[in-house]
Amino acid sequence: MEQAVKDVNANTSILHGTKLVLHMQDSNCSGFLGMIQSLRFMETDVAAIIGPQSSVVAHIISHVANELRVPLVSFAATDPTLTSLQFPFFVRTTQSDLYQMTAVAEIIDYYGWKEVIAIYIDDDYGRNGVSVLDDQLAARRCKISYKAAIKSGPVDRADITNLLVQVALMQSRVIVLHTNPDSGFMVFNVAHYLGMTTNGYVWIATDWLSSVLDSTALPSETMDILQGVLVLRQHTPDSDRKKAFSSWWKNFTGGSLGLHSYGLYAYDSIFLLAHALDAFFSQGGIVSCTNYTSLRDDKPGGLNLDAMSIFDNGTLLLKNIERIDFVGLTGPVKFTSDRSLVRPAYDVINVVGTGVHRVGYWSNYSGLSIVTPEILYTKPANKSSANQHLHSVIWPGDTLSKPRGWVFPNNGRQLRIGVPIRVGFREFVSPVRGTDMFKGFCIDVFTAAVNLLPYAVPYRFVPFGNGRENPSYTELVNLITTGYFDGAVGDIAITTNRTKSVDFTQPYAASGLVVVAPFKKINSGGWSFLRPFTPLMWTVTACFFFFIGIVVWILEHRINDEFRGPPKQQFITILWFSLSTLFFSHRENTMSTLGRLVVLIWLFVVLIINSSYTASLTSILTVQQLSSPISGIESLKNSDERIGFQVGSFAESYLAEDIGIPEKRLVRLGSPEEYAKALQLGSKNGGVGAIVDERPYIEIFLSTQCTFKIVGQEFTRSGWGFAFPRDSPLAVDLSTAILQLSETGDLQRIHDKWMTISSCSLDHSEIDSDRLQLKSFWGLFLLCGMACFLALVIHFVQIMVRMRHAPPPPEAASNSSSISGRFQRFLSLIDEKEESPRSERRKRNGDEVSADHQLNGRHPKRIQFDLTPNSNT
Repeated sequence: MEQAVKDVNANTSILHGTKLVLHMQDSNCSGFLGMIQSLRFMETDVAAIIGPQSSVVAHIISHVANELRVPLVSFAATDPTLTSLQFPFFVRTTQSDLYQMTAVAEIIDYYGWKEVIAIYIDDDYGRNGVSVLDDQLAARRCKISYKAAIKSGPVDRADITNLLVQVALMQSRVIVLHTNPDSGFMVFNVAHYLGMTTNGYVWIATDWLSSVLDSTALPSETMDILQGVLVLRQHTPDSDRKKAFSSWWKNFTGGSLGLHSYGLYAYDSIFLLAHALDAFFSQGGIVSCTNYTSLRDDKPGGLNLDAMSIFDNGTLLLKNIERIDFVGLTGPVKFTSDRSLVRPAYDVINVVGTGVHRVGYWSNYSGLSIVTPEILYTKPANKSSANQHLHSVIWPGDTLSKPRGWVFPNNGRQLRIGVPIRVGFREFVSPVRGTDMFKGFCIDVFTAAVNLLPYAVPYRFVPFGNGRENPSYTELVNLITTGYFDGAVGDIAITTNRTKSVDFTQPYAASGLVVVAPFKKINSGGWSFLRPFTPLMWTVTACFFFFIGIVVWILEHRINDEFRGPPKQQFITILWFSLSTLFFSHRENTMSTLGRLVVLIWLFVVLIINSSYTASLTSILTVQQLSSPISGIESLKNSDERIGFQVGSFAESYLAEDIGIPEKRLVRLGSPEEYAKALQLGSKNGGVGAIVDERPYIEIFLSTQCTFKIVGQEFTRSGWGFAFPRDSPLAVDLSTAILQLSETGDLQRIHDKWMTISSCSLDHSEIDSDRLQLKSFWGLFLLCGMACFLALVIHFVQIMVRMRHAPPPPEAASNSSSISGRFQRFLSLIDEKEESPRSERRKRNGDEVSADHQLNGRHPKRIQFDLTPNSNT
């Protein structure tokens, strides 16, 4: 600051001859002393106050500055609660801890850690900084699992030891240290003594440590303790001016005192005030003060505050400070609307060996990157997770492998894992008599997955339920959110509502709701040949046969003798032609192009129908047929049948809330025996018409009950998983272990061990409709119908054109202008015999045979003479 004052006074372009004078008072980081020293300043005509370095002192002095209207410019008070809203005359010329804690939170989120421990100094600086960190972590679904406060002032080593012993018993191994240098180094010394700076731990220190590292050469013993620590440092861009000043500073101090970011901000704060005062004076402002009279008391013993004065033009100077815009040693010096410096950014450094290594940057513009923020400012902002990068970090323990960030608490406490006590389907989970252990498919999967973890998991199973009926699995999951259970193992379905309160592992078993109903076998009888088609299909097919016959008759009647004759004969011809196409045995030849087109398409349709009918009839006669009045969930919903469900299953809420089935139709069932009894009784006799349950249960049930089958398709898709609290790292690691079990085949072997299915349970267990529906052939019928319609339209158009151009016969000429006459003329043209195109071509070529020869079936003979000359003739 002293050098900055010298440079300002030496610069003739600033203040224009007015000298800037700097008076200093040492508050020794004491709020009381800071207040006293600030009141001493107010005894003189002071234009502004620079400092203090402590956020605690800044809080107190800000009240004085507000009251006396003197701008308070602080280059080191980073407490985020020091805002211009509460303290209008407070101006921060450094970065707020709001941005520093945002950077810490993004680093934690970048490495995938979910819980951290915060160690902080118990004052405004420490408490408010950690409070902001807590908010930023919560926004990223992370949290501070334990907060350890260190008293402000002199620190006792025993207190630090006791604090770190408690920290060592916690689950998280990611520690954020937000203190002052004295307390911080004491914490690192004790942590090193307790073995807390070794492999597996993560230490993140705020910029208090970088300030010391940049300004002081620490002994090698201290640097050994700090190995692997991640540190934040306020980013100041490189510039020629900064390099020149750093070189001058090194020569000036002889290299004994380094230059950190707060020193650079202090230097720029002096220039900021100089530029603001220069603008202030150019606007006619003068430094004048008025005595402060608000606390005057004429009574004896009153306070004597006559010496205190108010800066008359303090508001004008404050406005000029807000409008400052210049480039200093720290880069652009400019304020945003909330009076924060523009472009907040931090360096992320790693303590390695005898120095530090920069692993990346953080900026409020683009998050974490390995590119300097100045380059990113020239590009569009991109804070996507794919755009976040840092270089490799050497962690405590001299390892490049990212620490897991958590261990099981070393406090002797075992995880309480809730396990449901089932009444039925005990293959999945059941208690072992006389012990506190459990067995079953779910237990074996959990045990195998835990054995694959790279660390030991201390846990014990805690039974849940009364043993008389299946417990509510939703209540079991809710007890995890309350902290009663640390997890839940069993046949727990993963549903949307449950995932809102807990985290599930990767599903280890596929599951979904299915419908089970009684069935009866259908034996083939004398009328089995009618079963391949539904009645509607038979009706539509028969109508189309007759329709095709009529269409072909219309198209062929005028030119084809085979489609002419008495009405009775023509009707028989229509029926015979259409039905004979079923066996491709029609004898009548089609002569018109349109007729041939219609017949061609119809024969294709008949081919498909024949093939489908044959396949379906073969299946009916050779394969055992099963029938059930219920075909799936939709038919069950539309019926009035009573529906059974398993006690404790989510099927009850799904049927009642999602599908809308009245609760009076739902029946609670608890075991496979109750399932079988209810289905055998039926809905009318106090039982149920069908049961809705998850497929794994139904597979076990059908393995011993071969008189019931699954009807329809599985209408929900879900799975079973193990439940843990939100953001539990154990859920993630167990998911990886379950995938490994699946890849190695161990999961299938466990499944086969507990759920061996008999041959009658799944073979042909799903009943579907085997009758051919009209919807399977509507496209063919539509194609054929369109062809017929188009052919008829063209045929009738041709007749109408002929009727328009051909003169009417003499007997019809008298009434040809009336509607009835034209209609009779139209019908006569339809019935009129027309020579076929082939006959007309024969007449034109003179190759027409006589009628006698046609009647006698004889053709004219042609005599060929051999006119070859003979040599003897």
